[in-house]
Amino acid sequence: MKQKFILSIDQGTTSSRAILFNHLGEMVRVSQKPFEQIFPKPGWVEHNAKEIWSSQISVVTEVLAKQSIDTENVAAIGITNQRETTVVWDRETSEPIYNAIVWQDRRTAKYCDELKELGHIDTIKKKTGLVLDAYFSATKLKWILDNVEGAREKAEAGKLCFGTVDTWLIWKLTKGELFITDVSNASRTMLYNIHNLEWDKELLELFDIPIAMLPTVKESSEVYGNTSIFSSQIPIAGIAGDQQAALFGQMCTKPGMVKNTYGTGCFLLMNTGEKAVYSENNLLTTIGWKINGKTTYALEGSVFVGGAAIQWLRDGAKMVKTAPGINHLAETVEDNGGVYFVPALTGLGAPYWDPYARGALMGITRGTTDAHIARATIEGIAFQVYDIVKAMEADSKEKSVELRVDGGAAASDLLLQIQSDLFGFKILRPKTLETTALGAAYLAGLAVGYWDSIEDIQSQWVIDKEFHPVSNEEKVKDMLHYWHKAVKCAQSWIEE
Repeated sequence: MKQKFILSIDQGTTSSRAILFNHLGEMVRVSQKPFEQIFPKPGWVEHNAKEIWSSQISVVTEVLAKQSIDTENVAAIGITNQRETTVVWDRETSEPIYNAIVWQDRRTAKYCDELKELGHIDTIKKKTGLVLDAYFSATKLKWILDNVEGAREKAEAGKLCFGTVDTWLIWKLTKGELFITDVSNASRTMLYNIHNLEWDKELLELFDIPIAMLPTVKESSEVYGNTSIFSSQIPIAGIAGDQQAALFGQMCTKPGMVKNTYGTGCFLLMNTGEKAVYSENNLLTTIGWKINGKTTYALEGSVFVGGAAIQWLRDGAKMVKTAPGINHLAETVEDNGGVYFVPALTGLGAPYWDPYARGALMGITRGTTDAHIARATIEGIAFQVYDIVKAMEADSKEKSVELRVDGGAAASDLLLQIQSDLFGFKILRPKTLETTALGAAYLAGLAVGYWDSIEDIQSQWVIDKEFHPVSNEEKVKDMLHYWHKAVKCAQSWIEE
């Protein structure tokens, strides 16, 4: 008998990955493939949905070949995905009618402003837990229906499907047999009532979205059905949006536990248990997951530009040749030399929610070097995370004592040390940084009995390194003062 594995499909913003996990929660094989980022206009970000699918199925095939196993050795598939990104396709042909509009896309910011002026902010927040922003799927979907010729007529006739990326992948994996999503992804559309767990009729009317377009909403861990494109059928048994999957993969399963993913953006989630905590500090109330009929909620703060700031230094400013190179460069100076970088390259997320903010580099003098700018970039990521955690503490009425971290940039010791200094508490980096994919694997494995219970997998979370504060409080206080001063300069830069 060959060993069985869980296959995790991790469809991200810049690449598609497939990872095989064993019973110990260890990553045994990984395959990854980048795909094209499309920028038709300033502030617009799109993906080719067919390329998302082709890149994803390519890495799935590759990872199975690398491990020399057949599909019958895969116990289940878990899916995690970039959230809010909006795909619309023809129900009969499975052909997308427009490129996927990515979560980073800002084309509907002005429409959101119009809705705010009409007084819809509170209704949307109370029903969905979300702020009224172009970030979420509803306005992107409306834009497609309003701007693609014939789309609205076809949608009203029940001929179009809308889905976040998980829904699109499952549709393709099952040749259209399954048209589903899970509660965590549904809660990011701005169309789903997170309290009664239903698509909200009032919001569908507000955005003029036909309900026939929407997928059936499922729990995050259950057997939904089987794939129908491989030599043997594999149960699809776990779905969660990437940040909720990371929260689960970090084993933040108790109220008050917090994780941050340092990815393209930074995403902080705090488990609030079975209670949906209403935020007074511009955070999002979201669904973490639903398992065995029990819904777990979370508070979330999103930084739009995290690791993407490092990518900009590499690809835009050409200051470093590789992403890790920024750490080496930043470590050549003792401090930022008075330089502060607000990486609002696509606006500011929580707790500011300013789509018209833009990146700002402040405090430059004749003595400023590329090393100071590199350090200011790393600090800019950490400062944004600090602002969100402080907002979470205010909402939850609890002080944080630790932060669990993951994502590509979490490999940077310098970033995590700066983060610990700002907070004045410990930062914990686990041995497995691929916690997003691991969370999806856990959800799928639990549904098919590959793991017996959540308690069964708690012990698999192992610390790689702890970071403790070393900077003095006065220095940190001074840095935060100038950071917030810089943020004010970056806000409302674009006038429309």
